[in-house]
Amino acid sequence: MPVLKKIALTITSAALLSGFILSPAVAADKDKSDDKQPKPPSTMSSLGGEQLGKAGTQVNLGAGAPVLPKKLSGRSWIVADAESGDVLAAHNAHWRLPPASTLKMLFADTVLPALQPTQTHTVSESELAGVGEGSSLVGIKEDHTYTVHDLWLGVFLRSGNDAVHVLSEMYGGLPQTVAAMQKHAEELQALDTVVVSPDGYDAPRQVSSAYDLTLIARSGMQKKDFREYAATASADFPGEKKKGKKRESFEIQNTNRLITGDIGVDPYQGIAGVKNGYTTHAGNTFTGVAERNGKVLLVTVMNPSAEESHAVYKEAAHLLDWGFSASGKVTPVGQLVPPKSLDTGISTGGKGAAPAADQGTGGQAKAAHASAASKGSSGVGVALAIIGGLLVVVAAGVFLVNRRWPVPGLGSRPAPAADAPETEAPVADAPEAEAPVADAPEADGPEAKDSGATADAVPAAEPAAPAAEDAGKPADKS
Repeated sequence: MPVLKKIALTITSAALLSGFILSPAVAADKDKSDDKQPKPPSTMSSLGGEQLGKAGTQVNLGAGAPVLPKKLSGRSWIVADAESGDVLAAHNAHWRLPPASTLKMLFADTVLPALQPTQTHTVSESELAGVGEGSSLVGIKEDHTYTVHDLWLGVFLRSGNDAVHVLSEMYGGLPQTVAAMQKHAEELQALDTVVVSPDGYDAPRQVSSAYDLTLIARSGMQKKDFREYAATASADFPGEKKKGKKRESFEIQNTNRLITGDIGVDPYQGIAGVKNGYTTHAGNTFTGVAERNGKVLLVTVMNPSAEESHAVYKEAAHLLDWGFSASGKVTPVGQLVPPKSLDTGISTGGKGAAPAADQGTGGQAKAAHASAASKGSSGVGVALAIIGGLLVVVAAGVFLVNRRWPVPGLGSRPAPAADAPETEAPVADAPEAEAPVADAPEADGPEAKDSGATADAVPAAEPAAPAAEDAGKPADKS
């Protein structure tokens, strides 16, 4: 009996020892994998459809539908038909993540209608004092005068936080701008979005989602000026004014690589905007819109983990290619909902889109250079857009979306006069209040060095040429 007990104890000890040796390694591998790929929350919004509230990839392939692209590494992404609002496929669509400069789409959609492009403004030192350290800048100088048109070029092309701050002051101040943006997000039913800074610079609890950014882009593209600014590949921007000399200008280029292209990235055929971004906390973010063979698609990609250069653009391009091939061969996984003021009362929003009339500000953005399309991205000489704009309310309360708008030829409108008399900017009626803060969890992106400081920022320069990449890091920042 004692011999049998000894044998049993020996076997048990060996089994336990092997467990101790193997288990830590397995646990370490699991923890490492979990750290590399943070998981979405177990509960997310289902606005737009039940499938959109589920974690992971959602797609309903039909006969002849192509499979989704391989190696998509974005934490969240969405592909949608811009006209019908059908969401063709999505991945963690409602995961609330830092948006970086894609939040500037909401800023533009909110502020553009309030400011006339010919208005001029002389910049004060205080207006630039609040720009975050390491921000991307277009190169605005204090005591220099700029038109609203100039400032919007700085926002859309160079993602200039300096331009955002000046426009915010013209609108009524930063707190009022943030409050108006939050109110507009709620009107659009972009309910995952919490606005803290108007430029997308990292800030505690500032979040959005792939679903919301797509809604916002769709709304913005209803406006002529928004469409033209978003599609502009390059333009001239006012430089420093020296005494006794004519004020010079320098060229700025769009940091959206699917418009301008870059090493390893070709301009995307049919691209018509809209906005890219990068911060240390958000990673790379991108929302784009493109037209091909009469079909207009929207795509948003947030924080891809792939280490290759320009991964966010490559994954967005792959998703657009898939969307154009899959259109009509998949069952939608959800819908882009309409704004509250146009809501039919159906939770998914049906076929709703943005307001009916083209919401131009009264002036069209004049590009000093060719649009993305005329540079070869679509081959038709104009940046084709967007979007399901004509909404017809029929007796049954159904919204029909049946019209797109092409962007007029860029460069057809004279630039606003630089020496036009200064006028006071109209102030919107949004209440001056702090933006509401949602109980959103802190995002899982890498921690910023200084409470939201951006990495590899584009410094102000004349000329403001695109910054070279450093060890594969993107050149465009919030």
